[in-house]
Amino acid sequence: MSDRVSYVYAVVREADGLGEAVAGLSGAAGAPVRLLPLTGGDGLSLAVSSVPSEDFREEALKRHLEDLRWLEAVARAHHGVIEELSALTTVLPLRLATVYLDDERAANALDAQSEVLARRLSHLAAHVEWGVKIYVEQPAAPAPQPSQPAGSEDLSPGRAYLRTRRAQRTVRDTAHRSARTAAERIEETGRRYAADRARHRVQQGELATAPGENVLNDAYLVPRDRAEEFRDEVSRAADGLDGVRVELTGPWAPYSFATPPDPADDPAGSGTSDPEDPPDPAGQSGGAADPDSTGTGDAAGSAAPSSQPAGTERGTEP
Repeated sequence: MSDRVSYVYAVVREADGLGEAVAGLSGAAGAPVRLLPLTGGDGLSLAVSSVPSEDFREEALKRHLEDLRWLEAVARAHHGVIEELSALTTVLPLRLATVYLDDERAANALDAQSEVLARRLSHLAAHVEWGVKIYVEQPAAPAPQPSQPAGSEDLSPGRAYLRTRRAQRTVRDTAHRSARTAAERIEETGRRYAADRARHRVQQGELATAPGENVLNDAYLVPRDRAEEFRDEVSRAADGLDGVRVELTGPWAPYSFATPPDPADDPAGSGTSDPEDPPDPAGQSGGAADPDSTGTGDAAGSAAPSSQPAGTERGTEP
């Protein structure tokens, strides 16, 4: 058995200077990145590294899911390769830790879908991804009321508590109404500027690292030449609204819009997985890995979190 397996970062289209840029690029496990041409035509290649099988075969990947430092290092390396490539050409990012037993299996699996991949690359050309989150701020705890002398007309402690809870609910309801207004403003901006929208699951539990309650977690595919206008309008979506915050990140390579090959159609087998929430494209495992892993065929590995969000509801093009 070979001590190396093929880690595939993305499908790319040929471009001037791409070969030279890849020649000096390192990826997962510090392995050099290289281009593996697809024979299906249209100038498509895979960005690939040969990585140690002891870390990237299926059982090893399952163990590494418990090692957030390892996951973060791989996610950062994966994202670094994608960002370098996207500066030179249109990139179709694949899921984090998409691993094949060897180059031949990788090329065969993706060659079979070269026409679909070429169409997807054409759709993504000259576009970038922006992430948009809306948070409802937690209401501040009310100041404690001073003690009242016995026999006063003020509320009893129990009734005072209920009144405080009602006031907190009122504040929360107001914030949620504000969040709906902000979401409507963002959707209207998306209709004017974006080519596509992906809806992700809101961040909860361990993924909810930012303050407040995440009530919207979307991504927009925006033409590069309209990106600044989109950013400026979305950044003002919470103006005049109480208790709500809009967080805008990007521009990123179009992770949320890179529909990867279906492993069921992969005769060689590939290693992929679906997280409940997409990673932050910066590759930080805190927001990058909530894996819901799946294994397939004779894949080299199948248990890593993904750069392609699962459960995405695709919006229609405006």
